[in-house]
Amino acid sequence: MLNVKLIAHTPNPEAVVAAAARLCYSAVGVEALLEAQTPEKNTKFVKMLASIGHESPIEHVSFTFGVEGVSRSLLAQLTRHRIASFSVQSQRYVRLDDFRFIVPPEIAADPDAEALFLAAMKRQGEEYLALAAALEKKHKRALMDQGLDEKTAAQKAEKMANEDARFVLPNACETKLVVTMNARSLKHFFNLRCCNRAQWEIRALAEEMFRLVYPVAPALFSDAGPGCVATGRCPEGKMSCGQMKQVQAKFAGWKEQE
Repeated sequence: MLNVKLIAHTPNPEAVVAAAARLCYSAVGVEALLEAQTPEKNTKFVKMLASIGHESPIEHVSFTFGVEGVSRSLLAQLTRHRIASFSVQSQRYVRLDDFRFIVPPEIAADPDAEALFLAAMKRQGEEYLALAAALEKKHKRALMDQGLDEKTAAQKAEKMANEDARFVLPNACETKLVVTMNARSLKHFFNLRCCNRAQWEIRALAEEMFRLVYPVAPALFSDAGPGCVATGRCPEGKMSCGQMKQVQAKFAGWKEQE
């Protein structure tokens, strides 16, 4: 099951953004700018920056998330967002003895499809472990023939086996990661991935990330969300989901809760 935590962020993000932006047009230094700030002034100033499209100052603040219960399929989509940092559970160093996987909702909703899917996952898990064991045995024997002691050979053989056995693991395989984005990249991520037309799993992740960062910096993320929330119109044209008002109402409701 999806589990997202905001584990770190730039302290006082809106104050940092406001100071960075003001510095561009000020003769005084950063310290003087920070001393002159108030939360009210920062809120107004950060919203003004968004209204005129001055986005570079928001790159100075970042947000770090711990993410669990997602698939390798989601990871492939997430890492397309290039201005971000990722640390992902390694399938080379971690033997998946307890093979876990993500079940798509459409499959879970159909008993026949779910039965087929679960059977396939069971086979994949068994084949992965069997392949890993066979490769580990082979590598251990070869390493001991080269003169390594049994303990060292076993440790090296396990990693070598994992490296190739993982090739049979499916996209559904569960993974864990830590991801960091600056606020500008994060808003772009929300713009694309909170959209109803985004794939269901990454949309769920994006929405949860939005709900975590909005209370921390409500002015900074006041216009954040899918395209129809950020701009007031759907950017998808004839590919629109046709639910713009419902999406806008959902995000407005989340913002009002804070």
